[in-house]
Amino acid sequence: MTFIAEHFGTGPEVFLGFFLVLYASSLIVLFTTGLTMTVMNRRHPDRKIQKRQPTHDALRDIKSSMGQLSITSCCLSIGLYAQLRGWTLFDPVALSWWSVPLFFVISLALHDTWFYWGHRILHTKMFYRFHKPHHMTVTPTVWSNDAGSSVDTLFAHSYYALVLFVVPIPPLVFLGHRLFDQVSAAIGHCGYEHFASPSARKPWPLLCTLYHDQHHQYFVYNYANYFSFWDRFCGTIHPTYDERVEGFEALYAGTGKQEKS
Repeated sequence: MTFIAEHFGTGPEVFLGFFLVLYASSLIVLFTTGLTMTVMNRRHPDRKIQKRQPTHDALRDIKSSMGQLSITSCCLSIGLYAQLRGWTLFDPVALSWWSVPLFFVISLALHDTWFYWGHRILHTKMFYRFHKPHHMTVTPTVWSNDAGSSVDTLFAHSYYALVLFVVPIPPLVFLGHRLFDQVSAAIGHCGYEHFASPSARKPWPLLCTLYHDQHHQYFVYNYANYFSFWDRFCGTIHPTYDERVEGFEALYAGTGKQEKS
């Protein structure tokens, strides 16, 4: 941030520059991840999670995602610009061997909490109309992650605009979190399970693609984003999740056949 302030200043044009760079980067990640996962899915048709085929228009999802990514990029720009201008409660912590992993995990945990409870609110009668467009994709694809309404996007990604005001996350760590978020969420919507492992099931807290796929399939389970903590604590994890992860592990090992549902 010091480099940017010294060479480009702190005026409104810097905010615009943040937005343009972040939005362009988001589009590159969108298409790179989407095309990569499409190739992987075609090579492993046996890893498809649902028997049902997607019925929605991929082009529609791509157009919607491009629009929603502009909102996400704006939120991220607000947070970074506020940090640049010194409007936050604390200056960002300097990069070091301990601050990078520590604040990356802190940011993931905070965002996961933000996402879980915001997601639960979106499933209430009052707010579901804003989330419904995203749930029109009962069988998600890699292109449907960001597709939805603007209110839906703000529920999930206003985190990026607000958290830096109170948590001194280094900007490069914050950008790394956002990159991880976009890529992992796209994989979580790809419809094929490539990453099932013991760390993605009880007693470990990590997730694989099946987790969010089941949310689209059953609607009232698996609300979290990165970890299973909140769903397990609140009793909203799908009852077959851990068992089905084991089934995919057996499929990878060639010792069993994953039953699709």
